[in-house]
Amino acid sequence: MDRRSVLLVATMASFLTPFMGSAVNIALPSIGEEFAMDAVLLSWVATAYLLAAAMFLIPFGRLSDLMGRKRVFLWGMVVITGLSLALGMSLSGEMVVVLRFVQGIGAAMVFGTGLALLTSVYPKEERGKVLGINVAAVYVGLSVGPFVGGMITQELGWRWVFFLIVPMGVLVIGTVLWKLKGDIAGAKGEPFDLPGAVMYSLAITLVLLGFSSLPGTLGIALMVAGLLGAFLFIFWGYYAPCPVLDIKLFLHNRVFAFSNLTALVHYSATFAIAFLLSLYLQMVKGMPPTQAGLVILVQPILMAIFSPLTGRLSDTVEPQRVASVGMALTTIGLAMLTFLTTETDLLMITLALVIIGIGYALFSSPNTNAIMSAVEPRFYGVASGTVGTMRLLGQVFSMGIATMLFAVFIGREQITPELEDEFMMAINVAFAIFTFLCFLGIFASLARGKLRG
Repeated sequence: MDRRSVLLVATMASFLTPFMGSAVNIALPSIGEEFAMDAVLLSWVATAYLLAAAMFLIPFGRLSDLMGRKRVFLWGMVVITGLSLALGMSLSGEMVVVLRFVQGIGAAMVFGTGLALLTSVYPKEERGKVLGINVAAVYVGLSVGPFVGGMITQELGWRWVFFLIVPMGVLVIGTVLWKLKGDIAGAKGEPFDLPGAVMYSLAITLVLLGFSSLPGTLGIALMVAGLLGAFLFIFWGYYAPCPVLDIKLFLHNRVFAFSNLTALVHYSATFAIAFLLSLYLQMVKGMPPTQAGLVILVQPILMAIFSPLTGRLSDTVEPQRVASVGMALTTIGLAMLTFLTTETDLLMITLALVIIGIGYALFSSPNTNAIMSAVEPRFYGVASGTVGTMRLLGQVFSMGIATMLFAVFIGREQITPELEDEFMMAINVAFAIFTFLCFLGIFASLARGKLRG
């Protein structure tokens, strides 16, 4: 399989999926207004997509090792593209949430195979560079998404945000069929662990639904059931002959284990930034969607600029050092956002996003390189799945924290000027929690040890 073609396809998909997510985030107020969605239901437009992707990422990563990574990747793009068309024709807020969940299943198929394809065809000495390019594509998507999404929402309406994804998805599908010849299946012939996949998906679902339902009794009950399911899955993954996720990778591979842990912490602390600032800038500062998107654009632009450089740096400098510095910078930026008020100057918000953007770039590419380089080729699909799973679990936890705080401080009410004080309290507490998580992540990053001995 031609290396450049794989890089082209993986980069296109890595641009498309975050572009869609960030564009939808900026359109959330308009979606909520059309369907009169309360704050909790509105947050589920983002959370349902992330939940589905998290549920199926590891199973599809394993399937790609068994059946072929191109095949799983291609069908994932078909699902994403088809559901974008359906979302543009949604008739209710509940329908949007359900369709976003199904679309998340397609995203799991893409997230679980993209990095595996790249790692399969590029040698270790070039891996940081190409993974940096791939990560940069993610951040370009994040950069363009808020601006384009805001402009389309303002001029054409939120439905056209989804309609725009359709031709972009068709382009990726066509490129895969045209450019990628053959397929790669690193563990071909091994059986698929269906019981493990079911246990994994159920445990993830219960934990995340429970987390998003806290602090109520139902939330606690779901969390307990999910954690019990997770322990059962871990036991199964340790003793099963060909598990969907080999737990020994975490127990006997320190670099792999702690690199995944730091990814989980980092995404948990940062994903809800765009969601919270989008609401803050439009509902508190009174900005139109396009202007709000331009402010949020600062962070991913810097991430896109610096990620190829930090990825290449991690080919020569220990990822432990580079990623830990990045985590520290992200902590500083989040601490600045903790003190947001209705009168906060845009310059301070922009400076915080600059610091977070640079920190994010220093962390993400080296950390991804550490995860993918810490396993043997037969586990590339699973490792790619764990990278995506840590990202998506972190994103769901991040949105879950925001949703829980909205439920505590606002309740099931639409965010209006009369509830501005409660809304600001929820935002301040959210950023304080995110700062603390990221601070703890610095020590987890340092504890991973060296990749190159």
